[in-house]
Amino acid sequence: MGLSRVIRCRWLRPGMIILLTLLACAAALFIDPIAQPLSYHQLADRRTFLKIPNVLDVTSNLPFLVIGLMGVYHCLRHPERYARYSWPLFFAGVTCVAFGSAYYHWSPSNRTLAWDRLPMAVAFMGLFVALLSEQIDDRIERYCLLPAVVLGIVSVVYWRCTDDLRLYGLVQFGPLLMLPVVLLLFEARFTQLRFLLYALVWYAAAKLCEAFDREIFIVTGRIVSGHTLKHLFAAAAVWCVYRMLVKRVAVAGFDAAKR
Repeated sequence: MGLSRVIRCRWLRPGMIILLTLLACAAALFIDPIAQPLSYHQLADRRTFLKIPNVLDVTSNLPFLVIGLMGVYHCLRHPERYARYSWPLFFAGVTCVAFGSAYYHWSPSNRTLAWDRLPMAVAFMGLFVALLSEQIDDRIERYCLLPAVVLGIVSVVYWRCTDDLRLYGLVQFGPLLMLPVVLLLFEARFTQLRFLLYALVWYAAAKLCEAFDREIFIVTGRIVSGHTLKHLFAAAAVWCVYRMLVKRVAVAGFDAAKR
């Protein structure tokens, strides 16, 4: 029996989400500022091909472009009922990540990294609002999508101005950590939600590959680096979200009053 059936109080489950969000914000405020390590820009695979520097790290962003455009096209052809704008915004952000990330990996620095993180922040906020709108209340999109996107953009601007990653870290990891909690607490309106968990696993693998960029490059005999695999695994996560939207159907007999 899921928590959504155990916790019947109408306001308790949304209250738990709000409480968790406030706790995450408080944690981000009370920890010490987190500076961007300059070592992050020292990519393991620096090979050049056809005058493209860091060629695999640059070109491995192509799947973001392809899947992002597929997602935007699908959302425009088949508008979602409860997150009509959040889903296409998510895929539009992913599409822009292809260009921002390629630009960064062409010439790694804090300045170019901002153009990688801006569309990522927008995509994370679109995904978060889409999830909350579909699982909790469709009015969330109406009132929260714009503020959430603004928060995502501000988090990147704040980092560039202060070299403090706390707010951006909250924007990136907060929605991902909240995802399984929301799925547990609220009954689904659609099938195929397992694809969201697949996406979470792929993205976790992507972050691990990013952390072990050089080690993976050495282990693979300098064939592929962790950073390149990070892009491919993160694109696989987006693909899972896309497949969920394509394959899912509304849950039979769903009654919004049950919430």
